[in-house]
Amino acid sequence: MEQQIDNLLEEFTLEQIDELDKIIEKYRVEPGGIIPLLEEAQDLLGYLPINIQKQISNKTNISLSRIYGIVTFYSIFTMTPRGKHTVKVCLGTACYVRGGKKNAEIIEKEFEVKPGETTTDRRFTYETVRCLGACGLAPAIVVDGEVYGRVKPSKVKEILEQYK
Repeated sequence: MEQQIDNLLEEFTLEQIDELDKIIEKYRVEPGGIIPLLEEAQDLLGYLPINIQKQISNKTNISLSRIYGIVTFYSIFTMTPRGKHTVKVCLGTACYVRGGKKNAEIIEKEFEVKPGETTTDRRFTYETVRCLGACGLAPAIVVDGEVYGRVKPSKVKEILEQYK
């Protein structure tokens, strides 16, 4: 058990682990409490790596395979670190032909990230999407739900610099 705590401390602070234990205790005996527990744990830690899933399994007596199955089934959960901000670049037809591909290339080069990845500083998680439903604003980028339309490649970096 001590070894497991040491492993957690390599990635998370003692305060985060203590808070995780409080969340586990809050839902531990509640029937059907595993999903709200996982949601709160992910809100606290940013993601649910396997060592956190093991900790939850050990303290709730829910099998690791069941927890893993829930985490991998529901798209709201992630096992990889996410960025503080989520950047979505539309590559649907209208956006693509109006410069969306170039905007994507700028983000990939400037922030050294590929679609589906998070920057090393965890500032951004970068995704490409097929349509944002903003074709009249093509090419469009969304940052944390904020839509930026008619984005010229020269403005991409300026938009993202707003997000620290």
